[in-house]
Amino acid sequence: MHIPKILVVEDQAEIRHLIRVTLACGQFEVNEAADGGSALQQAQSLKPDLVLLDVMMPGDLSGFDVCRQIKANPAMDGVKVMMLTALGEVSDVDQARDCGADAYWVKPFSPAELLDQIEALLP
Repeated sequence: MHIPKILVVEDQAEIRHLIRVTLACGQFEVNEAADGGSALQQAQSLKPDLVLLDVMMPGDLSGFDVCRQIKANPAMDGVKVMMLTALGEVSDVDQARDCGADAYWVKPFSPAELLDQIEALLP
């Protein structure tokens, strides 16, 4: 049985913890990254089924940059990306779509709804 791998990319430790607790309700292998650079490294080595990706993070790479690079890399074909961010403007949603994001959720979020959305994205 395949256990889906999820990479949670979020710079705030308490939000990463909330997401980890939420995902404990399902059958997932959960990995974490706190910035765009480490997120890309982990995504390349883990090849997760899903990346939950914040937009605003410390360092040189935003979540949009990370999403664009994941989607442009043939070795990560099939990796789903869900943006999970405080940015809720139409222009932000458009930018996420342009980067190739598969879903866009605005914080704060309902853990139950997040879990439903994740299960809908994963095969």
